[in-house]
Amino acid sequence: MIVVFGSINLDMIFAMQDLPAAGQTLLARSLDLHPGGKGANQAVAAARDGAAVTMVGAVGDDGLKETALSGLRGAGVDLSRVAVAGKNSGHATGTAAVCTDAAGRNQIVVAGGANLRARAEQVEDALLSVGTTLIVQMEADPGETASLILRARWLGARVILNLAPAAALPLPVLKAVDILVVNEDEAAWLGSHLRCAGDAPSLRSVLGGTVIRTLGGDGVEWASFDGSGRQPAPAVAVRDTTGAGDCFVGVLAAELDRRRPLAAAIRRAACAASLSCTRAGGQASLPVAEETDGALGGLALA
Repeated sequence: MIVVFGSINLDMIFAMQDLPAAGQTLLARSLDLHPGGKGANQAVAAARDGAAVTMVGAVGDDGLKETALSGLRGAGVDLSRVAVAGKNSGHATGTAAVCTDAAGRNQIVVAGGANLRARAEQVEDALLSVGTTLIVQMEADPGETASLILRARWLGARVILNLAPAAALPLPVLKAVDILVVNEDEAAWLGSHLRCAGDAPSLRSVLGGTVIRTLGGDGVEWASFDGSGRQPAPAVAVRDTTGAGDCFVGVLAAELDRRRPLAAAIRRAACAASLSCTRAGGQASLPVAEETDGALGGLALA
């Protein structure tokens, strides 16, 4: 069982020739609406890789929620613990406005909305027993996220924290995490706060748990209680990197949930994330288990 506590968004993608400057109004070539949010993306990635997944979060009681939830529903994720903020709460479904230009650059504005109404108490103790993997990120209320991490650790669940976007959590909370996943920027930010280098071994020396640092096209490095290592990224023709990090986290959790070793889980997650980069979109780009199996088989033969 995988429980994901985090954000559920509607992504509004504006395709532009150029990005607007301050005070400038430009016409977009097109507008696409997609389900998004780091929490939802990771839940979909894990479910498509074959895991049983429960999503915990909040959406607004508005016209945006159905599209925001559509990817989760399509992947078979349990939504029984997703709260709906009332019409009078003042909290709309979380929304991201993304402008992309012809050169692939972007400008992104995110309104957390109902995501900030997600509460740790939506996850009952029975869901956090030994055998459960809890995934959290930093797009929900940090206090609620911290509270859930500590309770999950106490009850015996495995805790995976994707510190994205980079934000502060108390050191005892960070030390309660079993697996920390960060990209290069997040690792550098965290290292500066912990007064250590931003590589995986240095972060682990302070925090004590397993640290995984994703390096984009350069692959992945990790440090754990039984050693450290690196996993190269498969060579692919990159079309869109949106959601690749979320794909990595979700597939990593799914493989660990199947009791596979850490190195094998990282290898599979890196392969799935690379596959997602060959396709456009966020949740739409996430591979199913059979696709990742095939890609891994091709790597083994290479």
